[in-house]
Amino acid sequence: MIVLGFHPGNHDAAAALFDGYRLLAAVSLERLTRRKSDGRGIPHEAIDECLAITGARRSDIDAVAVTRTRLPWRYYTHFRGGRWIEGKVRQILGKEKHKDLFLELRRAGKTDAAEIVNARHFLSDHGFRPDARLHFANHHFAHALPALFFTDWDEALVYTADGGGDHLHYSFHALRDGKFDTVYGDDSSLLGDIPVDSLGLAYGYATQALGYRLNRHEGKLTGLAAYGEPAVFKAMAAHFRVDDDGRIHSDFESFAHMRRFICELAEANKPADMAASVQELLETFVAASVDRLLDRFPAVNLGLSGGVFANVRLNRLLVETRGFQDAFVFPAMGDDGLAVGAALSCLLGSDGLPAWLKNRYRLDDVYLGRRYDGDIDAALRAIPGVSCLGGAPVPETALRLSRGDVGAIYTGRMEFGPRALGARSILANPADRGINDTLNKRLERTEFMPFAPVVTEDDADTIFNLPAASRYTSRFMTITCAVHVDWRERIPAVVHVDGTARPQLISRNVNPLYFDILTEFKAATGLPILVNTSFNVHEEPIVNRPAECARALIDHRVDFVVTEKGVYTCDGDGGKSGGQPSLSD
Repeated sequence: MIVLGFHPGNHDAAAALFDGYRLLAAVSLERLTRRKSDGRGIPHEAIDECLAITGARRSDIDAVAVTRTRLPWRYYTHFRGGRWIEGKVRQILGKEKHKDLFLELRRAGKTDAAEIVNARHFLSDHGFRPDARLHFANHHFAHALPALFFTDWDEALVYTADGGGDHLHYSFHALRDGKFDTVYGDDSSLLGDIPVDSLGLAYGYATQALGYRLNRHEGKLTGLAAYGEPAVFKAMAAHFRVDDDGRIHSDFESFAHMRRFICELAEANKPADMAASVQELLETFVAASVDRLLDRFPAVNLGLSGGVFANVRLNRLLVETRGFQDAFVFPAMGDDGLAVGAALSCLLGSDGLPAWLKNRYRLDDVYLGRRYDGDIDAALRAIPGVSCLGGAPVPETALRLSRGDVGAIYTGRMEFGPRALGARSILANPADRGINDTLNKRLERTEFMPFAPVVTEDDADTIFNLPAASRYTSRFMTITCAVHVDWRERIPAVVHVDGTARPQLISRNVNPLYFDILTEFKAATGLPILVNTSFNVHEEPIVNRPAECARALIDHRVDFVVTEKGVYTCDGDGGKSGGQPSLSD
C-alpha cells in the first residue's frame, strides 16, 4: 500500500511517502519554497517532490493521511442551506472560506472527521483517486508514533509536548504487553475544555518577549540560558503544578494572561536570566510529569517527540537522570514530522497494532530528500571564477579544514528535519576557538551555543561521556552529553559553557564521504571530530538544490564546497560583476 502523509499547518508543513512500512521520502515545504518554517495550506510542492523522488504519481496513492487542518467550506458535509450556498459563491469568486476542522468537530460534537468531511471530493480535487482512503490523524498521536515506530522496544513510555495541536499540548502513551495505550491526549479530549497548560507556549512567549520569533528561535533561548541565572523561576513556577497522573496544569485564565505575565517578567530582568528561568521551568515540570508517569507505567525506554523536544538540554536531563536503557527523539520532532506520523497512524488503523509493531525498524539515517549528485558538479563548474581543485576530494578537504578553512559538504539526499547531518553541512576545525564568531559573521547568525561536533561511533567514548541510552538518538544530534574534561580545551568550538556538547555519531555505511573526511582529518590533526553546522544563512532554510549551494560559495559564506567528485573554490565574485550568473538547476 502506498501511503502519502502530509501536514498542512500554519508552520513547518511537510510531506512523506511510504511504500508499506518503508519510509521512502520526506521533505519539508520550506526547503522547496525557501521560506523559513513555511506552512500555507496543503504543501503541494512537498507532495510533488516526494512523488518525484520515488517515481510515483498521485494516482498511485492508496491512502492519504493528513493532520486535522483548515478546509474549505465545500468539503464539510454538515453545512447546509445558506452556509452551503455562501461556500459555493465564495468558491466561484475565488474567495473561498476555510474552517478549522478541529473546531468543526467540536461544533458538531464528533471525534471522527470522516463524519463531517466529504473524502471523495477532497481526494478528487487534489488529484488523488476518489476511491483512495482519506485518514485524518490526531496531532499528538502523529507526533508519538514515529518515536515508537523507529525502535525495537517491547515496552516504553512515549511522551509528546509542543506549543499546541488539536488544541492540546501533551500526550502520554505506554507500550506494555503488546498494547499501546494512550494515557492522555486521545480524541476524547476533543470535546473537553481547552487547557491553558502549555510549557511549550510559555517558552515561546519568553522567546518572543526577548525579541525573537515564536516557533522559530526557541533554540536561541536554550543557548542563552547557560549564561544566566534562573532569577524568576520561582515566580513562574508558582503558576504551574503536576498532578498524580502526570498532567501539567497552570492557574492562568488564558494564554493571553500567560503571555502578559511572561512579557512583564522579561521586561524587568536580564535576557540571560529570563532564558535560564524559562529553561528551568521547562525542565522542572516536564521531568516531574515524566516521574509521575513512570510511577504508574514503569518503563526502561523513552520515546520523545513534539517541538518541545528540540530542546536538547531537556532531553539529556530526562534520559540521564531517570535510568532509561534506551531513548529516541524522532529527528523531525517538530510539526514537519507530523507528515510521517500521519502516515503511520493510517497504517496502524488499517493493519492493526500487532502488524504495525512487527514492521518497526531502527533508522540508519534521515536522508529522505532529493539526490542531486548528478547535478551539483555541473552547476558549480558552470560559474565563472569557480575552480575544481585537482586531487581526491577527501585528503584535499581534510587538509583545508586542518589549516582553518571553512567548507561545506554537499552529498547524497538532503536530510529531513531541522538538523544538518552531513548531507548539507558546513564543516570546520573544532580546535579554533574563534571559529564560532567567524562563522556566525559569515552566515549572519546570532547564536549563543557553540556548534555541534560530528564523531565516529568508535571514537565517541574517547571524547564524550555518552550513556548507552543516548547513543541511538545521538545519530541525529538530538541530545547533549558531557565532554571529558581533558578534551574540553582541545575542541573549544563545540563545547558548551556547561561542559557539554551535542554530538552526531556516524558510521561509514551511512555517509561514506562524510565519514572518510572525518577519518582523514583525524589522521592529519589527531582530532577525531569536526564542527558540523547547518549549511544555510540566518533565516534561510538549509540548502537543498545545487543553485543554493552555488550561491553560498559565490557569496563566500564558505571557502570551499566538497562533493563526491571534487573540491570547489571561488576566487572571484562568481561573475556578478559582469552580470548575474545562471544558478538554475
